[in-house]
Amino acid sequence: MTHPVDVHVGKRVRHRRWMIGVTQQQLAEKVGIKFQQIQKYETGVNRISASRLWDIADALQVNVAFFFEGLQGETEWETPAPGDLLADREALELVRCYYAIPENQRRQLFELARVLSDAA
Repeated sequence: MTHPVDVHVGKRVRHRRWMIGVTQQQLAEKVGIKFQQIQKYETGVNRISASRLWDIADALQVNVAFFFEGLQGETEWETPAPGDLLADREALELVRCYYAIPENQRRQLFELARVLSDAA
């Protein structure tokens, strides 16, 4: 039986990995484990030890606390909070694509999006 905290942490690992464009295989290699173990962590089937979470945080370039953000009550573990961009795959893909654009073009795109959102 999976624990809601393990599921939440696993989801945060998956979201961060996906946001920076790292595959399960690449993360596993950085951490020194098999990609199947990453799959089990991301689904919450296996718990992540403190030292392994430290290694994963280092590989994904975040603080360990990142994986626990959003844990306030049991209802939030089961359903994403309203406006939680990490729960929206399309929003995650948009952010990832946005940061793949060169900085000068990204700034122009940002200004265009601002103008279009003001017009709506």
